[in-house]
Parts: sequence; structure tokens; C-alpha cells
Amino acid sequence: MEKPREIVIHQSANRPNLLLGGDRELVLMAAMLTASLVFVIATWWGILIGAVLWTFSVAVFRRMGKHDPMLRQVYVRHVKYQPFYQAKSFLDSRGTDLPAKWR
Repeated sequence: MEKPREIVIHQSANRPNLLLGGDRELVLMAAMLTASLVFVIATWWGILIGAVLWTFSVAVFRRMGKHDPMLRQVYVRHVKYQPFYQAKSFLDSRGTDLPAKWR
């Protein structure tokens, strides 16, 4: 009896794209925002505010990445489909029509 063919899926090909434990795009956007804030203000308290903002944002993004690495993509999809899939309280409640741009 022949056994089914097995395909090895490497972990590196299936891993989410994280940087410093958080979503890559969000961490890089926070880094650019913080760097621009530091260079625009260009004082010692501007550097302090930038360091605090960077530390706080990376901590929040790490926590999001630990909870669910795809949290940002799920939220964006939720916002995109919200006009169509509105919350309903009953099974027989009135549904919504398709948005005009989806037809």
C-alpha cells in the first residue's frame, strides 16, 4: 500500500513578517514618525519625547504581535467589510443591501 506524498513546509516560509516582535509596517512607520519628530524639534526634550514614543509604540506593537501576528490585516479587512456585514441582534433582522461599488 502506497503512503500519501508528504511535502515539507519550512517554518521560514510560513512565519509572519515581524520586526522587533511587532508588525513590520507598523514598527517602521513608528520609527519614521519618531525620527522625523526628533529631527524637526531638534532639542533635548524632543529627543526625550521621541525616545518615549518609540519605546511605547514598540511595546504596544510587540504585545499585538504576541497576541496575533496578523492583527493589523484582520482589522483592515474588518473595516473594509463593515458596511456589508453589520451587527444584527436577531436572525430575522433586516439585512443591508450591497454597496453600489460592489455590484
